[in-house]
Amino acid sequence: MKISRSDTNPLNSVITIKIERNDFEEKVSNILNDYRKKANIPGFRKGHVPIGMIKKQYETAVTAEEVNKLLQENLEKYLNEQKINILGNPLPVAMEDDIDWKSSELSFAFELGLAPKFELNLTEKNKIIQYHIIASKSMIDDQINQQRKQFGRLVARKHPLDDFEITAVFKNDAAQIDATNTFDLSIINGKSNISALKKATVGTLLNLKFKKLFKDEATASRILNISLDKILEIKGEIKIDIKEINERIMAEINQEFFDKIYGPNQVNSEEEMRKKVVEQMEKQFENQSDQKLLNDITEYLVKKTIFDLPAEFLIKWMQNSGEKPLNAEDARKEYERSEKGIRYQLIEGKIIADNDLQIKFEELKDFSKEMISVQMSQYGQAKLPDEELEKIVARVMSNKDEARRLSEQLMSKKLLEFFKSTLSLKKKKLTFDKFIKEAYDKG
Repeated sequence: MKISRSDTNPLNSVITIKIERNDFEEKVSNILNDYRKKANIPGFRKGHVPIGMIKKQYETAVTAEEVNKLLQENLEKYLNEQKINILGNPLPVAMEDDIDWKSSELSFAFELGLAPKFELNLTEKNKIIQYHIIASKSMIDDQINQQRKQFGRLVARKHPLDDFEITAVFKNDAAQIDATNTFDLSIINGKSNISALKKATVGTLLNLKFKKLFKDEATASRILNISLDKILEIKGEIKIDIKEINERIMAEINQEFFDKIYGPNQVNSEEEMRKKVVEQMEKQFENQSDQKLLNDITEYLVKKTIFDLPAEFLIKWMQNSGEKPLNAEDARKEYERSEKGIRYQLIEGKIIADNDLQIKFEELKDFSKEMISVQMSQYGQAKLPDEELEKIVARVMSNKDEARRLSEQLMSKKLLEFFKSTLSLKKKKLTFDKFIKEAYDKG
């Protein structure tokens, strides 16, 4: 067997593999003899079928299969040994003539798309903003009030006021609506509708016009438990059968309240509670800030790092790599959609390789423990004994999909830490509302 390489240009190459009969002849012969022993052909005893008959029926198919195995094994081996970094997979070069499987030498060629060589510039200053998002007083107050409501108590009332909770059954036979939900008057439109509900009591049956009953269609969809497109089908009136009217009395801010949220004696004052709320909020904000930073760095690196790709090769590869072949136009569109991702994968791969950011098994194991512990605490579960945690981690990491997902998360974390320590970022502190407006509001 002979393997040679010919570079068309810096981004495209052709690998030629020449296979001689002695590379596969013995293997093919052994397989055919095995077929002969097992063949059941009328007129011949088992194991006594003429080898010529077996060859006539199976030799070409067996030869093709064995040659294909040799090609795949040796092509992969050659690429690894020569350290050839390719994009996509090798594509067989179409042969002008049918393959003569009885020839003394068979020749095959494969197109390669080569990964480009490029340099990275990570030294520019003050180009990317790293946001530090802080909790505003109003957000802290809102969070505490939500918790006070959550751990408060319900008191039955005769008539609803603005913030009272109303539980009712909503019906419209034509649209097949029969939904029970709880709401308050803030979601209701129209003075006459609000007035009618304020006069209602438990047992009242109202018939209200559906049009402009709710503040918006999204609210209507949620309350009536129907899809947005089905809202257009609703005509006439909605029947509202009032089942409960309650005032939610907020929990008092005291030790009992603190213990319910954080556990016994973990928090002992409103000041300590507010600090806890700030910590929790800003931890969530940090995740959002980090994601924004990673997105901005990705955009920056793709924009600033200039290199060519073997575009025509990749388009051809995309035509044939999916479950269903694409036509040339669709493959080109797919390439255009994928190009930015391909570029960033190459950039990311270079950063990982150049800075030894590979993930070690013990790192992944520790990260898995951390993620599992966080998830359990979010659901109010106590800290697990180390032995039990080890069993869960082993089970999670034995699942290939889960292990890959955790590995990707850990690599994102490592890359983010690398970027924060390497890039000269512009730091900016602001509240969450201002962050959303500045970072995402393009208007």
